[in-house]
Formats: sequence, C-alpha cells, structure tokens
Amino acid sequence: MIGDGKVFSNESTKANYIFYADADDVNMIDTKDDYDYINIDESEKKKQSMKGFSPEYNNIVDYILKITRQIWKEKDIGLIYDTYSTSVSVHKGLINSHGVNEVISGTLQTLQAFPDRKGLGWSVIWSGDDQTGFFTSHRSLDVATNLGESFYGPATGKKVVLRASADCMILNNKIHEEWLVMDSYHLVKQLGLDPVEVAKRIARGSYKLAPSISFGLPETAETGLPPAVFNPSSDRFEIGEFMQLVFNRIWARRSFNFVKDYYEENAVLHYVCNRDIIGIREIQGMFISLFASVPNGKVILERVTCNKRGSESDWDVAVRWRIQGLHEGTGYFGAPSGKMIDITGISHYKIRNEKIAEEWMLFDGMEVLRQIHLPTAAELETDEDYENVGDGNFIGIS
Repeated sequence: MIGDGKVFSNESTKANYIFYADADDVNMIDTKDDYDYINIDESEKKKQSMKGFSPEYNNIVDYILKITRQIWKEKDIGLIYDTYSTSVSVHKGLINSHGVNEVISGTLQTLQAFPDRKGLGWSVIWSGDDQTGFFTSHRSLDVATNLGESFYGPATGKKVVLRASADCMILNNKIHEEWLVMDSYHLVKQLGLDPVEVAKRIARGSYKLAPSISFGLPETAETGLPPAVFNPSSDRFEIGEFMQLVFNRIWARRSFNFVKDYYEENAVLHYVCNRDIIGIREIQGMFISLFASVPNGKVILERVTCNKRGSESDWDVAVRWRIQGLHEGTGYFGAPSGKMIDITGISHYKIRNEKIAEEWMLFDGMEVLRQIHLPTAAELETDEDYENVGDGNFIGIS
C-alpha cells in the first residue's frame, strides 16, 4: 500500500511514495470541528465502498472523525479494541510502541492528565480503498487543562493548546500502523517547565527503548555528493512533481530563493509553538533557522498524499518527512551538540492556483531534544537514579 521513503534523486513522476485521491469522493473536513461534521445533512453524506468496516462509517474520513470523537470526547476507550489492530505499531519519532494495550495505556494517561481534552478535527487527507487499505493524515488542534498528574509531573492547572497530526494505515475497520507527531515542546513550555531539563529526564528513561540512531558521512553532503537536482517530466503542473520540486529545491538543496516560486507572496505557514509565519521573507528565515541545525542533513520523503479539490491546480496535500543529520550547527535547536538526530514531521498544504497558499508544519521538538541529550553508557553507569526513571513511552494522542 505504501512505498518506501526516498532520498532525492533524478527519478521522474509517479514515484512510489506519492498517492492521489479525489476530495469529492468523501465529505472533507476543512476549518470545522467534528460537531459540524456529524451534523451534515443525510442527503449530503458521501458513500464509499467500505467492505470490512462497521456499517455506521460512510467513508474513510467519516471513520476517522467518528472514532476520534467517540474515543476522546465520549470517553469510549473500549472502541480502541474494535478500531486498532491487536498488533498495531505506533511511531512517535524514534520511539515505537506495539500492540493495542499500549494505545489504551497512552489514551488513559492522556485523559488522566488532561480530563477535559477537546480535539478539533481540522483536516483529513486520504487515499486508498477497502481492498488494498486506506491511508489518512489527520490534523487536529487540542485544547485542554492539566488537572491531573502526568509524565511531566504534578498537575499545574495550566490551560494548553496543542497541535498534533496522525498518519494511519487502515484495513477492515482497524488501524494497523500509526505515525504520531505532536508539538510537545510547546506543551512543555505552556506547562511552565524547562524543555531542556524535561528532555534530559526523558532521554535517561528512553536510553534502552530508543537509543541514538547511527549513520555516518555517506548520509550527508560532506562526502562531496550533494543532493541531485530533481527534473520534472514536463513544464506542465503536476501535483506530485510539484511537491517533489518543493522538497528537492527548498529542503534538500537549501535553495531558499525558490520559496518565492512555490509559495504565494502572502502565504501563511503555521509553525510549531503555534507561530504563524507570513510571507516569503519570514518563510525563508524559518527554513534557514531549521536547517542551520543540521546543515548537511539528508531529506527523506516517506509519503505524499494528494487530494484534488475541484481542479488540477487546486489540491490538499499531506507529506510525512524526515531530516537526518549531525546536529553540528547553531539554529533552531540551540548550540551544536555533535549528536546524530532524526527530525520526523508531517506537513499539510493547501495548493491553490499552482502555489502553496497555506501550510501546517509540525515536528516534535521534545523528541529532537531527547536525542540531543541522550546519555552515554558511561554516564548512565554513574547515574544513581537511572533505575528509577520511566521507560520514556509517555503520553499518547490520536
């Protein structure tokens, strides 16, 4: 169902990690919450073939929004047993969990800490069918109050706003694999805590669960093999090739001058920590700060999902991506540590008239700080409190 992620090369269109669907086949959700969605008039509800799914789900967007609402707002935790595979794999950066019991545990821990959590479903981008499996990329905005003890410590009483994205592979009414990205750095800041100190504690607890990744110079441009230039098959606009151009020119090759070619002049990029970055100059500055931390890192596209919105010039797109490299520069993540880091993110785009009009970029800054502050084996040997630290498989979200 899903192609392997690719480092950039000269491959042309129809890459095996790019998928397409027509938004008219479902009831797309766009800047409405799920309450508005579930009150759509019966005559307007779109019906997809949903063999293997429970009959109450009209289409795959309907499935995602209904189960999310029922689990989180209605507190029907037991629905997880019906909608997650027994052997489901959940990826949170480099931390992976396996099995439906881990999903149950993460959900209960979240609700214990944030019992009034309200999630607003802002977009579901999708592809696939009921034969080979569906894929969804779900962007949400969560509002909650820290009324209970959490992984981060005692209840603070603070109100928080948290953006999150979840990519899911779904077949026969069950989620079989999920990739979660949440702005936990912003969460920690809103709780009034020091992100670096929290990251150090998480790093100690996750040393065995998710050790540092290992790669060397062949994965960076330092060997004298810079990212190849991607050449589209023609001058005609094609959404899959357009997204490859964006990630090849701006991301992989760091040619930030191309921002003015691919973004509208007053485009809005919704960044981590609830920041809105507006216009070409600010967007260029954001990219420079991010890549200054990993100046020779490689860019990997894991999945590109494109939903047509009425014409070949207008699309909603979800991209799951990675940046892997040495933290060897001063940038978004502070002074260089020399550590190997993996930045995993999900971005959603509104492409209108062949340019990016709006973007939502999300990565987990706390996960990157965790990798930066992972202790060495020698440091753990002298850490008297190491055995009392948790395993790092903390707070869950869907």
